[in-house]
Amino acid sequence: MLYKFNACGHPNILATHKTTFEFTKDAELTLKGDCIVGIKADFDLNKIKQFIKNCKNNNVTITIKTTSKPKIKETINAELNPNFNNDEEFVIRKTDFVSERTFAINSNKAAFELKKDLINFLKKKENKISVIIKNKEK
Repeated sequence: MLYKFNACGHPNILATHKTTFEFTKDAELTLKGDCIVGIKADFDLNKIKQFIKNCKNNNVTITIKTTSKPKIKETINAELNPNFNNDEEFVIRKTDFVSERTFAINSNKAAFELKKDLINFLKKKENKISVIIKNKEK
């Protein structure tokens, strides 16, 4: 199983949050959004729900890749929240806290642990990333 969406960078991306990272459909970002690592995300809630329904287990890898040079790739392991139900925000958490905004929990990385070259890439508004989610066998 695989699901893919895209997001864009923004000069206000800080990626300093200690327990989460997030993609949002919002087109703008304030400095208060320290967990946000991508804006203008084009994920489709219905397709994500179908992806979750078709997964064999709750183990996923979330790969963030740049769509232009320099080629940067970051991979995160986490567990799906089967009750994800938000059409605006897509949150991955290191903790086991769940809400309708939470796509995945027990992540092995939060925003502040993502590669610094990726975060620097995302500080430019014109830069884009792909987010690829795969269901993995235990």
